[in-house]
Order: sequence, then C-alpha cells, then structure tokens
Amino acid sequence: MKRKVSYLALGAAIGAMAAGVLPHALPEFTQSAFAAAADTYRQLNLFGDVFEKIRNDYVEKPDEAKLIEAAINGMLSSLDPHSSYMDAKAYRDMQVQTNGEFGGLGIEVTQEDGLLKVVSPIDDTPASKAGILSGDVIVAIDDEPTQGMTLDQAVDKMRGAINSAVKLKIVRGASKEVKEFKVVRDVIKVQSVRSHVESDDIGYIRITQFTAQTADGLKVAMDKLHSDLGDKLKGYILDLRNNPGGLLDQSIDVVNAFVDRGEIVSTRGRNPDDAQRFNARPGGDLSGGKPLVVLINGGSASASEIVAGALQDHKRATLIGTRSFGKGSVQTIMPLGQDGALRLTTARYYTPSGRSIQAKGIEPDTEILEDVPADLQGKDDTKGEASLKGHLKNGEDEKTGSQAYVPTDTKLDKQLIAAVDLLHGVKRADATPTTPAKPDASATPGPAASAGADALPGPAATPPGDPPK
Repeated sequence: MKRKVSYLALGAAIGAMAAGVLPHALPEFTQSAFAAAADTYRQLNLFGDVFEKIRNDYVEKPDEAKLIEAAINGMLSSLDPHSSYMDAKAYRDMQVQTNGEFGGLGIEVTQEDGLLKVVSPIDDTPASKAGILSGDVIVAIDDEPTQGMTLDQAVDKMRGAINSAVKLKIVRGASKEVKEFKVVRDVIKVQSVRSHVESDDIGYIRITQFTAQTADGLKVAMDKLHSDLGDKLKGYILDLRNNPGGLLDQSIDVVNAFVDRGEIVSTRGRNPDDAQRFNARPGGDLSGGKPLVVLINGGSASASEIVAGALQDHKRATLIGTRSFGKGSVQTIMPLGQDGALRLTTARYYTPSGRSIQAKGIEPDTEILEDVPADLQGKDDTKGEASLKGHLKNGEDEKTGSQAYVPTDTKLDKQLIAAVDLLHGVKRADATPTTPAKPDASATPGPAASAGADALPGPAATPPGDPPK
C-alpha cells in the first residue's frame, strides 16, 4: 500500500510540474520522490547515450543484443552472487532441472581427459534397454565427434523430443571395441532420491537435489524401507552432503516427512508485508518417530540447509558432518516472455528458532572430518557463501567454507559410519561435539518470510540451488 501511495504521489508531482506548478510548492516527500525519479531517468538517458556511441563509433559493428544482455548481467551481478539473467535457453534448461523430467536417453555421463564417458545408465530407460554400459566412451553423437565438445554441449545433443532417435558411436573396454547404437528418446525422470538398507536395520536415504520429484521419491523410499525392514527398522540416515539445493516446497515436504507440527521455515524481504511462514501439515510425518541422523558438509546448500536447520531446531535429528555452505537467501524467478527470465534475490530465510544461516551455515551437532586422500588435500574444502564476492552480509561472525569430501568407498566414510554407530548406540572417540548457533536476535520469529530452498514460489517455476562455487 505504501508503495502504491508513493507512486501516486510521484504521479501527482509530475502532473503538477506539467501544469506549471513549481517543485517548492509541493509537499517535501513529493519533492524528494520527484528528485529521485528525475535522477534515475538522467542515469537511464546516460545509458542510452553510451549505447548509441558504441553502436555508431565502435571499431567493429557490435552485436546489439549481446550488448544489452551484457548490460543486464552487469546490473544483476552488482547485486549479489545469486541474482542473474537467464536467456531463453538457460531458462529452459533450468526448468528441465527443477522439473526433474525431460526427453532423453537415461545415461549419466562425465568428461575425463576430453573423453565423454558413461558413468551409468539409469535403470529401465532407453539407454539401459539398448545395452549401453558403465565405462563406455561415447566418441560420436549423430556422426559428430564428441572430441572438443563441452559436457553441456554433449548433453544437449543427447536430449531432445520424445520418440526421436539419436545415434551413438561407442568405444568399449580395453579392446576398444567400436559399437553403434540407435536409441529412441523417452521421458526421463531425474532420480533425486536414492535409498537402501544400511547395516541390516537402518534406512539410508540420499537426496542429491530438490526437484519436483523429490517429495514423491522420498515417500516411495520410506515406504519401501518400512516394507523391507518392518519392526527391525532402527532409524534413518538422511544424507544431504554436497546437495546444492532446489525447490522450496520440496524442502518443506521433506521436513514434514519427519515432523508433524510446528514451523519449518520462514522468509522476509525488504517489505515486511511480504513475510511468510511455512508450517508442517498435521499427518505428514512418515517416519513413525524413528530416530534420525542427518549428514551435512560444506557442499550442503540452500534447501539442504533449510531441512537440516529445521530438523535441528525441532530436536528431531542429530546432525553429523561439517558446517554447511551458508546460502540463506531466496531467489524468485520472473519470466520475461520469449526473452528468458530474471532470477532475483527477494528475501532471506530463517530456521524455526529465528536463525539466519546466510554466510554462516548450519553447524552440525557433531563434527567429523573425513580422511582426504593426499592428491585431494587442499582441494576438498568449499569456499562457502561468505567467500563469494558481493554476498549478502550477516553481521560480524560470518563463517568460511568447510570440508566437502565424501569417500566413494563407504567403508572409509567416517561420517556415515558415525551415523550408523549412533543409531546402534555406539559412542565414537573421534566425534567432536559442536555448539549450535544461537537464534539471531534480529530475526525473532515474526511474520517471517518465505524461504529459499533456492526459490520462492512467485511469478514462475522456481530454480534449483546454486552449486557451491
């Protein structure tokens, strides 16, 4: 309402000026608003003048669309590390990632020494049905060599319209046997939730990111663990390590699967009237009150921190690992028609006790460091939000990044072993208790805000979290 009044006042001021009324005859606040608007328009005129000079006088004819996009990106990057402009293609890619569903082949790929290598085919997808195997090297896609392609370019070429075909040339094994596959694309659902039985009596659940499929995937995983273990189920391990975040509503649903009441997260922005609070839905708890351990590390960001912070504040879970990344801001996606979308930081989020984790992170209840191989030492820590240029400030006690290494061999995974031991009632000598951060006095739960897994349900679909930089 205040904003509308100020706009009306400004409109009246401009109208008065047009009618010949001098500024000193206007109310003081109206003069101030008019002066601010006039200064803004002078700056916009300056931008127009510079743009025209470049168009007319630069040594080579510039691409005008690129000039404007660069200006937009420059404006947004001056705000904070998470506000950005997405062109039409980037916006489509973001929607694919957050929807967790696309037309493709169903293979996870990586790039090693310039070679496009299959990590694994996803079960019951066109790739697995065609016979593509883990370790296969893709040397050509539709007769175009993959040598020199970026990983993103290769992935883009393999994705496409459902029922369309793509031809892959593959080199397999030490004998370098060459094979060709014609694979028909189908709907592929990104599996953001994976689970298995750990140590015969514990339900292990790993969430890799928070997509539109996550809450449903968690329910399926928990139902299966209940079915497989029955009364033997001692508790759960929820692994959020190196999870960069995702959709706000999904993080809320994940917390609600372990608690039945109370606040989960709140957010507030510049306008106090826009604050929101999100509470658990009664009857949403799927865990039956079983003990819960949550694993976090320096790569756990945004939505992961919402989940970890809420479960810690409710004293519903024990957190093990290292301090999380510290991304405590909300981004709203604002579509711009055919021109893509604006990703703008609009609020900060707070845990149920009123803690802001921005540039501080979530401290685990018990810190356990992994043994890092010699060749990775010094490269296993994340910088953390507080190290990002232009990040939103949060007082004097900001925290840097922490260890983000997770061993591929579970027998060497000290954090996972500690979680299993805790659920079995075994105490560990190498576990270091930490003192969780106290509630932020400046963020007492008021008409809170809406949180940012990484996105606030706003004018559009919401984006995934920023991977730790």
